Amino acid sequence: MASGFFALFDDISALMDDVVVMSKISTKKTAGILGDDLAVNAEKASGFVSSRELPVLWAISKGSLVNKIIILPIAFLLSYFFPPAITGMLLLGGVYLAFEGAEKIYEFFVPHHSHPDIPGIETDFSEKEILDLEKKKIKSAILTDFILSVEIVIIALGTVMDKTLTIQIIVVSIVAIIATVGVYGLVALIVRMDDFGLRLIKTSEGKKNALYHIGNALVRALPKIVKGISIIGTLALLLVSGGIFIHNIDQLHHVLESLPGILREFLIGLAVGLVALLIFKGIKKVISFFK
Repeated sequence: MASGFFALFDDISALMDDVVVMSKISTKKTAGILGDDLAVNAEKASGFVSSRELPVLWAISKGSLVNKIIILPIAFLLSYFFPPAITGMLLLGGVYLAFEGAEKIYEFFVPHHSHPDIPGIETDFSEKEILDLEKKKIKSAILTDFILSVEIVIIALGTVMDKTLTIQIIVVSIVAIIATVGVYGLVALIVRMDDFGLRLIKTSEGKKNALYHIGNALVRALPKIVKGISIIGTLALLLVSGGIFIHNIDQLHHVLESLPGILREFLIGLAVGLVALLIFKGIKKVISFFK
């Protein structure tokens, strides 16, 4: 009886060891999307008066959790009954990531007409108008989160496809929790950074002491941090997508093999992204021509 108990304990210990190792690998693989997710949500959660930032962020976080509750069972069912679908979805997700990364680079170098954002919440609106604007931004953020959540789950699942279903469920669920709690926790800290800085400036009572300089630095740092995260997220999107193509398409295994791995992944991701961007713009032109 005792030997059976210890054998079970050993099995559980071995399972948890596998879970820890695979969770680290899966989290590393999804780091690029998490960075982009962080940048996107930091932008979408900003622009509100201070008292509304955290409630709005909480609403988006709950929507993100619901997204993952919907996505996870579907992904696990596909993994169990039709594993090739996971690879197909992984490649489609890679194309989307490459497209998004290439589009951001294109918009940086090529002049274009940007779409106007939702008017600032801090202007003079009625209470009903403010709530309507909040709802629009929340819906937009949750939709974006759904797309990114699908990619995160599929990429995480792709790293444990050769493992048992139990390990797949535990590892991917851990990554999904990290993606929700970690990302939105950091977003909360980022969007409140300037408010904390202003509080320090106010506490300094007009004196240019340490509190004033720290507060001033935090206020000035916020837009730079969001921009920096966006740049890192863009590069990471191309690296992640390039890695997906190299590891899942046999014809690409030996392409640019002499280059360092990180540069190889970036170039292949960028190449696929540019092709996808050209096709997308071509389809848009055709549609607009026939309108």
